Amino acid sequence: MLPGYISKAVPNPATNRAPWYANTAPSYAGIFLWVAFYQFIAKDTITRADLGLCLLALAVAGLLSYGLFCYVPAMLGMKTGYPLYVVGSSTFGTAGGYLMPGLLMGVLQIGWFAVGTFFSTQYILSGIGSDAKPGSLLFGAIAVAWGYSMAYIGVMGIQYVAKLSLFINAIPLVMILVVFLKTSAGIGGHVVTDPQPFVGFTLLIQGVIGFFATAGAAGADFGMNSRNARDVKLGGLVGISLAVMYAAGLPLLSVAGARSLFHIQEFGYDVVIGAIGGGLATAMFFLFAIASIPPACFCAFIAGNSFSTMIPGVPRISSTMAGVTVAIVLAITGVAANLIGFFSIVGASFGPICGAMAADYLLTGRKWAGPRGGVNWAGYGAWAIGFGVGILPFLPVSPEVRKYSQPAAVYSFIAGFAVYAILAKAGMQPAAVPLAEKVATR
Repeated sequence: MLPGYISKAVPNPATNRAPWYANTAPSYAGIFLWVAFYQFIAKDTITRADLGLCLLALAVAGLLSYGLFCYVPAMLGMKTGYPLYVVGSSTFGTAGGYLMPGLLMGVLQIGWFAVGTFFSTQYILSGIGSDAKPGSLLFGAIAVAWGYSMAYIGVMGIQYVAKLSLFINAIPLVMILVVFLKTSAGIGGHVVTDPQPFVGFTLLIQGVIGFFATAGAAGADFGMNSRNARDVKLGGLVGISLAVMYAAGLPLLSVAGARSLFHIQEFGYDVVIGAIGGGLATAMFFLFAIASIPPACFCAFIAGNSFSTMIPGVPRISSTMAGVTVAIVLAITGVAANLIGFFSIVGASFGPICGAMAADYLLTGRKWAGPRGGVNWAGYGAWAIGFGVGILPFLPVSPEVRKYSQPAAVYSFIAGFAVYAILAKAGMQPAAVPLAEKVATR
């Protein structure tokens, strides 16, 4: 017998789907337009590699993010109409799928929601000139209002997240362009002070893909809202690859220009805006908070998909709000501020998850094999080896090992792909449980 999260799952019908420009592209772009993505994109990179090489690294990172981490999950979601947690039962098994990618994705998104709520609350407080600290009544009131509002929009579904993103994305889009125009005069004066082009190149690729890996795996949840393969491709190329070039490329150039033009030593994007001064600097914190709305809704949307699928007996809004309540508590107490490193490491686990899913997809003829009974040890073996590769730079290793272990997210994907293929060929892949009558054919 199949577990409830599979037997009770219903494919998203074609009537609920929409073009790439109405859902997947704006939702994905909103993730990259979050200030958390580009705030320190220039740190340890523009001092080591020239700007042309940095832009090339961003182009490569955008294509890899789409091609390696998003494409297969999105195609599986589009072809079946099922979310990640159901299609992942092929790679990790009906029993193994509970933990991975099932509840792991939901818990991770709640963690990032807590981090986002903490910093968004700080931005709002700074914008109104308040020095309220975590634990104070004002901090708590803003965190509660922000958290539950964003969660409600996310619970409503990707169509609402996309509609909000289409409107909100215009604010960081314009802000990034204005800052670039005000600093572009100094770009020509940028000097590479610590020439290590390989390190600068690979760190940029790692920074982009490490940030995106979990969202890539969630491509199944996006793909199930796509009409066809063309929507998957255009949604990914525009919302991911093109968005990376804009949301990372212009801020990176802006920091380089500002360091030359204003003689600042820091690499933070907020420092650049502060150096420009004027009304833009005054409005900076509110703009940061507004730009955080789409990714907050995205976290709630993916967490809602995870919990409603894995715990089908509990209404989607109830399970999501319960998780969000935990996130808000973590934000109000200030604990969330110390969780970024932890969630970055946990996020490294999605490199081999995507790699194993890609191998499974290709081995079964570019289709979903259906849920595999029990635990798929080929998937778990691929994850274990790949995760070890992915966290290597976080371990107490020599500088040389740390230097050449990047981009760890890419290497962990390759390891997960290779190990899954080897173990599957060795017979460690259980048989699939028939579910043909519930799969949306396309």
